[in-house]
Amino acid sequence: MSFNMASAQECSYTFLGEVKDFHDNTPIVGATIFMQNLNTYTTTDFDGKFKIENLCKGELTLVISHIGCETKTITYTIGGDTFKSIALEHHIEELDEVSLKAKEKKTTTTAQETVIKEDILKQYSSLSLGDVLKEIPGVSSINTGNAIVKPMINGLHSSRLLILNNNVRLQDQEWGIEHAPNIDINSANNISVIKGSGALAFGGDAVGGVIVLNPTRVFRIDTLYGKTIVSGQTNGRGYSITSSLHKGFSSGWFASLQGTMKQNGDFKAPDYYLTNTGLKSNSFSVSGGRKNFESGFEVFYSYVDNEIGILRSSHIGNISDLVNAINSQQPAVIEAFSYDINAPRQEVTHHLAKASYYKRFKNFGKLNLQYDYQNNHRLEFDIRVGDDRNKAALDLNLQTHTLTADLNLDSSAERKINIGVLGRYQDNFANPDTGVRRLIPDYEKFDFGTYITTEWNLNDNTTIDAGLRYDYTKMDAKKFYRTSRWEERGYDEDFSDFIIEDLGTQLLTNPVFTYHNFSASAGIRYRLNDNSSIIGNYALSSRPPNPSELFSDGLHHSAARIELGNLRLDQEISNRISATYDYNTSNFKLLVDVFYNRINDFMYLRPSGIEQTIRGAFPVWEYQQTNAELYGIDISSKLKFTDNLEWQHTSSYTKGNDISAGIDLIDIPAFNTNNSITFTKAEWKNFKASLKSEWVFEQTQYPDFNFETFIASSQENILVDISTPPDAFHLLHFYSEVTLPLNNNNNLNIALSVNNIFDTSYRAYLNRLRYFADDLGRNIMLQIQLNY
Repeated sequence: MSFNMASAQECSYTFLGEVKDFHDNTPIVGATIFMQNLNTYTTTDFDGKFKIENLCKGELTLVISHIGCETKTITYTIGGDTFKSIALEHHIEELDEVSLKAKEKKTTTTAQETVIKEDILKQYSSLSLGDVLKEIPGVSSINTGNAIVKPMINGLHSSRLLILNNNVRLQDQEWGIEHAPNIDINSANNISVIKGSGALAFGGDAVGGVIVLNPTRVFRIDTLYGKTIVSGQTNGRGYSITSSLHKGFSSGWFASLQGTMKQNGDFKAPDYYLTNTGLKSNSFSVSGGRKNFESGFEVFYSYVDNEIGILRSSHIGNISDLVNAINSQQPAVIEAFSYDINAPRQEVTHHLAKASYYKRFKNFGKLNLQYDYQNNHRLEFDIRVGDDRNKAALDLNLQTHTLTADLNLDSSAERKINIGVLGRYQDNFANPDTGVRRLIPDYEKFDFGTYITTEWNLNDNTTIDAGLRYDYTKMDAKKFYRTSRWEERGYDEDFSDFIIEDLGTQLLTNPVFTYHNFSASAGIRYRLNDNSSIIGNYALSSRPPNPSELFSDGLHHSAARIELGNLRLDQEISNRISATYDYNTSNFKLLVDVFYNRINDFMYLRPSGIEQTIRGAFPVWEYQQTNAELYGIDISSKLKFTDNLEWQHTSSYTKGNDISAGIDLIDIPAFNTNNSITFTKAEWKNFKASLKSEWVFEQTQYPDFNFETFIASSQENILVDISTPPDAFHLLHFYSEVTLPLNNNNNLNIALSVNNIFDTSYRAYLNRLRYFADDLGRNIMLQIQLNY
């Protein structure tokens, strides 16, 4: 006898689940649950819960989706009744399920911030960061000729501006007026400009503002795209080639590569060539990593190599040469066009490397960790003879290591808190083999910072934020002083403990300074109605003196002056209040920014006398401190007459006062206003054409730092007019473009622009070479961009 026994599989198990928001643990109502094995659906109830009954032993695969969430697929092993809590990311702004043309987010909530998008950046592909930022009202530049363009925000520049490239604070000896930022703007997808120090997470010493260059976003989809831009221009007979390629994977892996080559020969004023003003620039950047919602990492490296010629006529032998240059209508040296770059010139290389990691924690927040390293090597070549002909007069190597960590607590939709710490070590080596007294000494610099910021959404119309920051800075330098200079400035009485070796005519000193800096900010954004809002902000910032302000001790030939630092300088304290009104409809936009900035112990250079050297007599400019105030208004508006015709306007006025001395501040931009009319026609291959009027007024509010000097050759005293600004000027510019579709994925953009259409002769007050030559004449540029 035989028995056949069979057992049926038991399918009586129950799966209970709940779907909650990853950030704040709130239930997600109406989420769709697709059971792949069973090919059936269910949804979550009001409490975010769902039930699946009559399950068999084995695997269960669920696909959970919800509007505004990233779809999540999870597999569970069923061996009995089961309960699981499932977290979804429900903050749609965190997702990458957006188009490549998504609206750019701002970095701050209540600061005066403007974003320059990719369509504007491409027009400046062959130019510099300082050039493109002038698109923003209130942002100008202070120049050393046409190739060294330094951004200025509401009258402040250099160490008072903080520049971030891919979340790394740029460390490239930014203290010098003649030191342009070592950044290729083609590596950025957009640029945010924050007026004032309203972003404490970036630093507490941004008295003037913060400039944030953001790279191309990473998309968690399988994609490959890029672009190549080729441009040529008549003025300088220059060319520029830049190309980028981005690869993304749905798994989160990504990689990007970008590179740029630029070259210009001697630029041209309307009536003559500007001899030795050429430029060669090569740069590239590469990044890669993996980005998922809960964690990710990135490695990034960029390299910039610039060789910049400085106007030959700006090389001054003595003060008599400066007088002749000021009184002459043309440069002392005018030669035929050339691509050669001779002395005086700069050669600067900059390496930047970073590694970053982030991790999100359920119902808590996000932790970010980052290390970055920078190496900046600056060579400045003066016109020298004999064995020193090819030797740099200035050779500085600056290395910077930075560690940062910040924790973003965003588990509450109404309130966010951000906490961060920073540690930085910096080493500057001034090569003594130049044969010239070192302008900046060897030094080590140590920084530690910590901050906390918070943001509250009080209701649908009102958001407020606030923050506090503390920074500790220690500077440890080794510097040789001439004994006569040391005693002349009274350092023998105040800083005798700095002397470590007396060499008779020279003293080896070890200045060590420490600074404790406190910063704070608070602001409010209030939405008046659907079309308008107002912003109010207060920012306290504290900036310690930089190495140039403390230790400068030498001759700047192109500026025809001796610059002296001041060991007695203390940190400057800025109190800035600002307000913004924003009105925005489909046909009209208006943005008005007003500000007042009171800066105690404001550090600046001013003339203090004349010194005789073996090269002749030179004015002495000395770093001093005063109490200062800056205030002004920036306006931008846009009016759409028809679907095809648009008018755009920007104006900016900044006033600077030396309160202690009762005089105007030096190097404050004059009132300027820009108006453009733009015609677009999408049916004509996305045709666009614009005519722009740029009007810069004469700066009538300036300090009189003129002085008299005795000219031995003529045996007479002569007034040296180094203060009087040049006349006002008006320029017209033209820009046009069309976009030709090549296929479904590729298109070709062709742009033609003409700057200074009428070849107008002018000199800009904030160009420090205005004593020697006119500014640039007409420049016709053709640019071709292939998007693929």
